[in-house]
Amino acid sequence: MPTAARLVAAFSLAVLAYVISVMVMPLMPESTDFGYFIPVNIFLGLACGWIVMGPRAGRGTTAAINNGLTGVFVLMLWGIGVQAANEMVRLAMRNRYDNAFEAIVAVFQIGAEYAVIIATVQIGVALVIGAVVVGLVTEFAGNRWK
Repeated sequence: MPTAARLVAAFSLAVLAYVISVMVMPLMPESTDFGYFIPVNIFLGLACGWIVMGPRAGRGTTAAINNGLTGVFVLMLWGIGVQAANEMVRLAMRNRYDNAFEAIVAVFQIGAEYAVIIATVQIGVALVIGAVVVGLVTEFAGNRWK
């Protein structure tokens, strides 16, 4: 059921996904071809806000902050997973893997490498502040427009 909280959570998390994507791009190697990196992350932010955060709005301030932290954690998990799977497919098209199991394991290896690359103080601070803001804005929308 569409609600204002779902809409606000989706939009807010999409904006945060855009900001974090722009912050991550300079951390990657110079030869990286980003392609649909930002649009995919924005879509993941929309989906995560709608599915994960929106239904949990309206439970108080502490729950709102926890909701924001959960939403951002899930967004990062989905983002790293999707981008790692995309990289695995790109490498698989170049015949890098001998079998399907090796390719599936590579998704987790690539995801771990991406997580290490983006684990910086600036991104961590932006994620925590963004999570609190997104959670409180979603809570406000959930209480204001029912």
